[in-house]
Amino acid sequence: MLGGTEFVGRAVAEAALGRGWEVTVFHRGRHQPPAGVRSLHGDRTAPDGLAALAADPGGWDAVVDTWSAEPRAVLAAARLLRGRAARYVYVSSRSVYAWPWPSTGGPAQPVVEGAAADAGSTDYARDKRGGELAAVETFGEEDSLLVRAGLILGPHENVGRLPWWLTRIARGGPVPAPGPRDLPVQFIDARDLAGWLLGAVEQSLSGPYDLIGPPGHSTMGELLDLCVRVTGADAELRWIDPETILAAGIEPWTELPVWVPPDSELYDCVHRTDVSRALATGLVCRPPADTVADTWRWLTDIGGVAPLRPDRTAKGLDPGVEAKLLAGAGGVPGTTPEEATSDD
Repeated sequence: MLGGTEFVGRAVAEAALGRGWEVTVFHRGRHQPPAGVRSLHGDRTAPDGLAALAADPGGWDAVVDTWSAEPRAVLAAARLLRGRAARYVYVSSRSVYAWPWPSTGGPAQPVVEGAAADAGSTDYARDKRGGELAAVETFGEEDSLLVRAGLILGPHENVGRLPWWLTRIARGGPVPAPGPRDLPVQFIDARDLAGWLLGAVEQSLSGPYDLIGPPGHSTMGELLDLCVRVTGADAELRWIDPETILAAGIEPWTELPVWVPPDSELYDCVHRTDVSRALATGLVCRPPADTVADTWRWLTDIGGVAPLRPDRTAKGLDPGVEAKLLAGAGGVPGTTPEEATSDD
């Protein structure tokens, strides 16, 4: 496991340990890895940063790499491990597709231009595509697996989407809830991504797979109601129509995480993804209630402040902007979680 101490990498390492696999984690030592792994330390961006990995006599059935910066770091690691590992799994992103992203992905779909396996860091999409090219160039198409993930949530999230909603709702009071309430959203719990990935290794799958929960896995209403329930907060969801939100100059996806306006190109790209290939090869997604509850439990255990990767933008709505939005829109009071899940 290249990485393995944060979010997706950690979920993969823990899932592998849970299956009784022997796990080696190569990391920089900035975060404590899961108990039970074997640790090697090194910084892939430093001169001789792979020295500990090069000196290790071990061999592996598979390598899992979640790197998101310069592709040449993936290339260097892959070249070093070629012949010592049977398969290279690169956790990529649907961002590698040419815009607008297709609802059904795969090798026949166009991808971003200008990416290269030996490139330095450019932008997220080209960095991820370059990482894919590095894996395939070194291990070949048959021995490489590209996991093109969509929106990932769950415990240890260091991007700031679900943690922002949880901490904001925990503060209580009126909360602007972006409508419509029944808007379907797609996401995948990092642990479910990890479970599919390990099953894919067992099946010797290769090539690109889109990985996210099935369409309509949840709705904005369910997701925010669950946040109210697990935090136990005295919060009131005020549902605001998309037109009002956009007119206020609020940025979908970042200022109001997860949400994008319906009937938009962006919505089609991020919340209408066909994952039939992943489902047919073993993807199983846990209920959204488990993702929200477990994320809140983790967040409270670490003191309520989620870590944020330095290469990601801050998420959430500025309190001043929120106040203006609530004052200008009024908002439709939301139902309580109990009402929202009533059998009536």
